[in-house]
Amino acid sequence: MRDGYVVAVVGATGAVGRQAVGLLEARRFPVRELRLAASPRSAGKRVDGHPVVALSEEVFEGCDIAIFDVPDEVSREWAPRAASRGVVVIDNAATFRLDPDVPLVIPEINGPRVLDRPRGIIANPNCTTATFLMPLAPLHRRYGLRRVVACSYQSVSGAGQAGVEQLWRELRAAAERGEPLEESLGSAFSHPIVFNVIPAIGSVRDGGHTSEELKAQAESRKILEHPTLEVGITCVRVPTLLGHGVAVHATFEQTPDLDEVREILRAAPGVEVVDDPRSGRYPTPLGAAGRDPAYVGRIRFDGAGNLAFFVVADNLRKGAALNAVQIAETVVALQPGLRPQPARA
Repeated sequence: MRDGYVVAVVGATGAVGRQAVGLLEARRFPVRELRLAASPRSAGKRVDGHPVVALSEEVFEGCDIAIFDVPDEVSREWAPRAASRGVVVIDNAATFRLDPDVPLVIPEINGPRVLDRPRGIIANPNCTTATFLMPLAPLHRRYGLRRVVACSYQSVSGAGQAGVEQLWRELRAAAERGEPLEESLGSAFSHPIVFNVIPAIGSVRDGGHTSEELKAQAESRKILEHPTLEVGITCVRVPTLLGHGVAVHATFEQTPDLDEVREILRAAPGVEVVDDPRSGRYPTPLGAAGRDPAYVGRIRFDGAGNLAFFVVADNLRKGAALNAVQIAETVVALQPGLRPQPARA
């Protein structure tokens, strides 16, 4: 047992929770005691050798930091309960992202905001928002962002394990039949996803927007502290397993210089430029899977005078688990009062 913090991962048996557990170890976060919690039906399972218990008040007794990856309704009940015990809560649900008393944080962009948390909760952004803001934020600081028009290409893992299972099930069925499917073979998507794209993610809201699109709009304004930013986005589900891509067309107060844009992005933390399309080098979901950076390429001016690029990131890592662990790292780096505890004798 080493010196460090008592860390809980709530929702530890899900895809993001499992990633968070692995990343805490891989990045050598100073954990003295790791507690894994999930729903009662998952109690007794193990993740990376660690036992999983049912979520309860006892999980947060003496806990320093808790990473939540649970449905919104579970977050709404349990995140404040954990925070009331003095736990620093890092929440991946949408529940508190737009709460004015809850910072919405991408550490490379607005890391110091972790210290401004009146409710004791720090929110993790939506995976699509995190993906396209990684390159947009440093460009905004240089040129002044006015407007973003984007289209996302989101993998089935963004819908959880049910989305992954539906893609595989439909792929096998389509191969056996030798033709595309006419019916959905799962609960994640109402249309077949294999050999198809679905231009709606989340529930449909007023004005024809989907909930995923509204998240991207509102979260971008909050993270960039740019309340008048114009954001237009269409979110599309595509039949890839991992990695969300976003085609971005951005307008700035100052006209960007393409050579300088590439230099800014090469220097930006968490961003990697892959931009030699003549040689077939540009970002792809497969190239981003299992890796930490947001990969940016196809950098150019479009026919309408906007700066255009394509960015891809692993939605389970930078889009969720990695960002949460980075938030925890930022908290312990910036908050001297949160001291690591000595190992037990």
